[in-house]
Amino acid sequence: MPQVPQNDFGFSRCGIRETLSRGLMSRRISFIAALSVLLMITAACTNKKSVNPLANVGSKQPDKVLFDKSMDAMRHNRFDVARMTLQTLINTYPDSEFIARAKLAVGDSWYAEGGTASLAQAEQEYRDFETFFPNMPEAAEAQLKIANIQYQQMEKADRDYTHAKRAEDEYRNLIMQYPDNPKLVKEGKERLLEVQEVLADREFNIGKFYYLRLSYPASIARLKTLAEKYPLYSRADEALYLLGQNYEGQIAQVRAKPTCVKTSPKPGCVGEQTKANLIEEFNKEAAAAYSKIITRYPVMDRGDDAKKRLAALHQPIPRPTKAAVAQNRREEESRREASTMDRLMGVVKKGPDVAQASKVGDPTLVDPTPVAANQVSGETVRRALGLSTGDRDVSVETIKSGPPAANEPAPRSDAPPAATNSDPFARATPNTPDPNELKPSANASEVKPAGPPDPNELTPAADTQAGNGGSTQPLPPPVQVNEIHQGQASSSSADTASASSSSSLASDQEVSSSKKKKKKGIKKVMSF
Repeated sequence: MPQVPQNDFGFSRCGIRETLSRGLMSRRISFIAALSVLLMITAACTNKKSVNPLANVGSKQPDKVLFDKSMDAMRHNRFDVARMTLQTLINTYPDSEFIARAKLAVGDSWYAEGGTASLAQAEQEYRDFETFFPNMPEAAEAQLKIANIQYQQMEKADRDYTHAKRAEDEYRNLIMQYPDNPKLVKEGKERLLEVQEVLADREFNIGKFYYLRLSYPASIARLKTLAEKYPLYSRADEALYLLGQNYEGQIAQVRAKPTCVKTSPKPGCVGEQTKANLIEEFNKEAAAAYSKIITRYPVMDRGDDAKKRLAALHQPIPRPTKAAVAQNRREEESRREASTMDRLMGVVKKGPDVAQASKVGDPTLVDPTPVAANQVSGETVRRALGLSTGDRDVSVETIKSGPPAANEPAPRSDAPPAATNSDPFARATPNTPDPNELKPSANASEVKPAGPPDPNELTPAADTQAGNGGSTQPLPPPVQVNEIHQGQASSSSADTASASSSSSLASDQEVSSSKKKKKKGIKKVMSF
């Protein structure tokens, strides 16, 4: 057997060569793997939103060539080159058929580049496009991107809400101005529900803040506005329950105040009748808030607590309808549960978590009249005095100014007001009969004046027959045009049955079966 040559350290030369070749091979594999990962990252960073809308247009015109070059530059994230090419197209060929697309692509380049300054420039470009091309189908796309710009910069509910409010306004403009584009309107409604979820969460946090500091009128104003403006809020039952707690807190405050005594009144005391009026009104308001939880949000968590509070207030407990249960069930099933990773990323993420936003239902497009804290306090004072909310009429008396005329007596304070006719269209002499006034004809029992009859006078047919010696015959009954036939009766009865089934009251078993099952044990930590 031939002896393998060895070096001074006792290793064979073949072993050293194999070790070196294996090391080089592993380095090559690592380098190839790193290069492939780098290519994947580069491909992921490439702007995928930049799609050439005119790629299928087979034209060799110079304006089309410039447009294709700009789109190619945008695909490779060379946004400056793309904008310069598009500006060349706009300035050189102002009558080109691609001029509208070129202006929209300028905004797309700023939008794809990202950043606060670039997004502001993109918004301006899109607004200019809507101004110059309001009737083009792409105008709705420009309006959607304006709203998306505000949506991307939206912050959490406890931060600045400027972008959230502007996003709400822009999505509303999209829905109301471009209803003929169902695809973009649907996307706008979904985003608007997410934006309104953030705004509603902000209002709820502010209302809760005022409640914890016993500022009940301010908390009531916020929560009432929230309940009317954002009915699809994921914590609407919590907001209504907190509203009822505010009224109960006001009841406790009224009861804690001393009752006024005529002989020795104390500062800050309240009359006995006033106290009874306030407690009764606050009790009704709290019962209304709790009842709305049961009738509008029967599937949500606060339904059982609302029933307990109504029983404690000695108020009747309403029952929800089957339609309300089905509607609330659809709303709850459309909400997405935030995963553990979403919660962890939410700590460092700038934007809000919109997983709990409803995916069904129509968002509010018109803001109701907001409730102010001073308005709530004013209503409290009027109820304490026993006045209704409509007792706000003010009478105004007009007094003539200036000195009296030469022959006019001096005015007296105890003199009755002069009867004046303020109607400019009233008659000057109401007692004078009008010759053109229409008067009712004389009854049959009245005696007609003697004289020849008028040949043009219309007489009833019965009188004519009686005068000719004939007998009066009753007229046949009219044809029943609203008569329901057999087929129509069956369809109408089916519609009535379906309407009655949806409006019928739901049982406790149906309500409890529609509620979400709460996670227990390890499922609270590991949702998957």
